[in-house]
Amino acid sequence: MAAITWDDSGEHLYETGIDHMVLYRPDANGDYTDGVAWNGITAFNETPSGADSNPVWADNIKYLDLRAADEFGATLECLYTPAEFAECDGVKEVAPGILVYQQARQAFGLSYRTLIGNEIKGNELGYKLHLLYNATAAPSEKSYNTVNDSPETSTLSYELTTTPITAQGFKNTALITIDSTKVAKANLTALENILYGAGEGQNVKARLPKPAEVFTTLGLTYDTQTGTWSA
Repeated sequence: MAAITWDDSGEHLYETGIDHMVLYRPDANGDYTDGVAWNGITAFNETPSGADSNPVWADNIKYLDLRAADEFGATLECLYTPAEFAECDGVKEVAPGILVYQQARQAFGLSYRTLIGNEIKGNELGYKLHLLYNATAAPSEKSYNTVNDSPETSTLSYELTTTPITAQGFKNTALITIDSTKVAKANLTALENILYGAGEGQNVKARLPKPAEVFTTLGLTYDTQTGTWSA
C-alpha cells in the first residue's frame, strides 16, 4: 500500500457559491412538479441537527451510546421570491394584486448547485447538485427603509425545516447531493433534463424526482434481495 501524501497537485479542493436554484411545489399526488427558477439567492446555510448522544450505563460502565435521529434545516437568504413561493410563505392571492397573509404554508422542494474548485481549475472543476425534499418555511422579517444616498436592497431570510421522505434502500431522507466530478456525464445530464425541464420533447415540465428515480436515472440498480443500490 502506498504511503499517505499531502498537497498533491489538484487535491486542494474547496466548495463555494450557490446558483441554479429551482422551486418545486407538490401536486395532489405529492409529486414535485412545475419547477420554476428562483433568482436572487444570496446565501443558503445548511443547518443539520439532531444525532444527539444518549448514553446508556450498565455494569458500572458506559454500556453503549444511542444516537437520536438526524434532522435537516437551512436558512435561505434572497433578494426575491418567485410568485409560486407565495403559498409556501403563507400568502393567498384573492385576485390579481390582492394578497392575504397568515394562511396555511405549503411544503416544497428545491434543487440548487454549489461549485467545486481546486488550485488548478479554480471554480470550473465541477459542482454539487443538491436535491431538497419536503421543506417548509418560517416567516421572514422584512425591513423597509427610506431611499437615501447609500441605497441597499432588502434581503429576505427564511428558516427552513424538513420532514424526510421515503428513500428505497435507505432510511428516510430530506437531502440528496450529486457530485458532477464523480458521476457519468450522460446520466447527470439526464437528471438535469428532468430537474430543469430540458431535453427531448415539447412542453416538458421541470420536476423534482423522488430518490428512487434519481438513483435509476444516475445509472444505479436496486437489488431487491440485499436492499442495496449499485452501479
